[in-house]
Amino acid sequence: MLDLALKLARLQFSLVAVCEAHVGPASRESASMNAPARLLGRVDYVSTVEAMRAFTDARNADTPDEIWLCEHPPVYTQGVAGKAEHVLDARGIAVVRTNRGGQVTYHGPGQVVAYPLVDLQRLKIYVKEYVYRLEQSIIKTLEHCGVTGHRVAGAPGIFVRLNDPFGHAALRRKVTEPGCFDGLGKIAALGIKVSRHCAYHGVALNVAMDLRPFDGIDPCGHKGLRAVDLSTIDVQIPWDEAATTLGEKLTAYLSA
Repeated sequence: MLDLALKLARLQFSLVAVCEAHVGPASRESASMNAPARLLGRVDYVSTVEAMRAFTDARNADTPDEIWLCEHPPVYTQGVAGKAEHVLDARGIAVVRTNRGGQVTYHGPGQVVAYPLVDLQRLKIYVKEYVYRLEQSIIKTLEHCGVTGHRVAGAPGIFVRLNDPFGHAALRRKVTEPGCFDGLGKIAALGIKVSRHCAYHGVALNVAMDLRPFDGIDPCGHKGLRAVDLSTIDVQIPWDEAATTLGEKLTAYLSA
């Protein structure tokens, strides 16, 4: 428990509140996601993953779910399916192997990263439904900005039409189809880990970034896939507003 406290302290959490959420009587009064998401600001990626893992290992059936919202200093992260050949030129940026699903992606300033720490068993949903709800939260966050987000079947995450990001025409594509990403930009990535029915890691929404590091990888393992952010499509929104909106949508979609 001491290690968990130290890790959470690095992320500016209240140790008392965290311990009460794990073992105190308050946790038995309500285990729903009724607390606001935690805005952490810019935090180290590795420390954050360690804290998520420690939180998940320590939680029990009464532990309330949480959502952590943050951004990271520049870092490439490789999921469990990640292949070295998808890192084309790291350009001096650290490449961190992690235990989430998926392949390589980039995190950096100007991106909202959301880490829902959720008991799927208590929500009575399976992983497929959980991924759908995460993606739907991104879609609704984009809708707040007037942007239409799309899914590509078999490619987790959310995409926008580069020539018409505000149009509402349906997109029906599968990752197995040739040219499935033509005319699209990926604006949000997704990768999760589930341990003892409890999920961690999460989603990353590109708001106003330096997108050049994406050129050093095949994003999510897809050669030639273009990464975009809201500023690329002429949507200007403060990071705090984007983070708060995403937190609200996640809270709504992940409440029992």
